[in-house]
Amino acid sequence: MRVRFSEYYLDTDARQLFQGAREVHLSPKAFELLKVLVENRPRAISKAELLEKIWPGVFVSEASLARSVSEIREAIGEHSRTDGFLQTVHGFGYRFASQGVTDTHSGSLPVDGPVCWLIGRNLEFRVLDGEHVVGREPGVSIRLDSPKVSRNHARVTVHGRAVSIEDLASKNGTFVGGVRISQVTSLNPGDEIQIGPIRLQFKVVEGPGNTETEVWSREQL
Repeated sequence: MRVRFSEYYLDTDARQLFQGAREVHLSPKAFELLKVLVENRPRAISKAELLEKIWPGVFVSEASLARSVSEIREAIGEHSRTDGFLQTVHGFGYRFASQGVTDTHSGSLPVDGPVCWLIGRNLEFRVLDGEHVVGREPGVSIRLDSPKVSRNHARVTVHGRAVSIEDLASKNGTFVGGVRISQVTSLNPGDEIQIGPIRLQFKVVEGPGNTETEVWSREQL
């Protein structure tokens, strides 16, 4: 799901939140809470249901939920409990407003200059200026759901047209062009990256716009 509200853009599949072209970082639990509320908007969800969804099988107090709510409100610049997007339903739980929220698509985020992508079989990740951790840990910028991918596997850094990748001491390694890297390595358009068993191709699109998923001739392992 990709939605826009005010100057914010939320991509729940890529687990990224942007204010304009700036990525806003949330803790994994706060992001999961925002995701659940946005996906269920404008339905009010009870605290009990949210605790079960965000902390399944773990006993935590409502204080943990309240902290995540506060983190989200701080991140999106809201301080009202009733008039903002994330609303408190007194004595019950929370809801995310539907008014002012629009469904969008991956090409809707305005970005000046080139747009960098990592494209794989049934996967696509837009990477803007800044650092992006790749791994299987919930809440990382680029999440790859494979047991052969380390929790924090690699880091992609984008500074305009200068893009690099480094391995974060992963167990199964990070490869560029079939070569396992041991230091920060520059990326060029068309480079093939392998994160554990998953292959991605680095692409650059000039200016904002959409891109099509690369069709691979070989299966991901």
